[in-house]
Amino acid sequence: MRWLVTGAGGMLGRDLQRVLAERGETDVVAATRHDLDITDADAVRRAVEGVDVVLNAAAWTDVDGAEEAEREATAINGHAVGALAEAAGKRLIHVSTDYVFDGTATTPIAEDTEPAPLNAYGRGKAVGEQAVLSHGGYVVRTAWLYGEHGPNFVRTMLRLGAERDTLDVVEDQQGPPTWSYALAGQLVALARSDAPSGAYHGTAAGSTTWFGLARAVFEEAGWDPARVRPTTSDRFVRPARRPSYSVLAHDRWSGTGVSPLPGWRAMLTEAMPTLVR
Repeated sequence: MRWLVTGAGGMLGRDLQRVLAERGETDVVAATRHDLDITDADAVRRAVEGVDVVLNAAAWTDVDGAEEAEREATAINGHAVGALAEAAGKRLIHVSTDYVFDGTATTPIAEDTEPAPLNAYGRGKAVGEQAVLSHGGYVVRTAWLYGEHGPNFVRTMLRLGAERDTLDVVEDQQGPPTWSYALAGQLVALARSDAPSGAYHGTAAGSTTWFGLARAVFEEAGWDPARVRPTTSDRFVRPARRPSYSVLAHDRWSGTGVSPLPGWRAMLTEAMPTLVR
């Protein structure tokens, strides 16, 4: 198989390259944003020629920045994804987000739930999803992603925990902390499977709050978790509204031959050696 990884310089993109190498895939084109501007439809068409699988990890990731630059964010997360979907069709596996939902659910959100985004970032991602699905591709939504490369919540907690005596972390948002390397493995497995196209959810099993995740990070680091104190989101007002509930269901993996991801707590334990080195 010949693979194209877009967004190859990012956290997930770098983990996708690692997983592909570990699984013996040698015909891989890793395109960073400098190698491939996904807003250039002609460049996208040329890039996907002769490729068997396109793993799209390219995205505008500045959630708060999208509030002031929604047009620019949607150009990348929506319209450019549409051009990629038109060129690649069912060969495309596109990574999306829990932010396409409004967070009002109280039980895990099913894959066929109608998007209802709260913010500009989510609206742009929903445009991209619709394009991928209309062209027969795959959408894999993830949430609360962390990993070895790039900024993320877990690495921030490790840094702040080494600098401060106590931390105040919100406990009124619930979601599934998900290791990007584990997600990369699931995406590659999906590409190698005979699973039908459509929407899937690529998140860890179970859920916690940001406060609960911070305490777990402290425990893994050998620190006193009591140093993490609970607070509420109104103490940290940000430009973009966040969903208060981001727990996603995983029912659609059944029968595909691809396993849902394991529980978030065991996943964090496995990930920690890569995060502290």
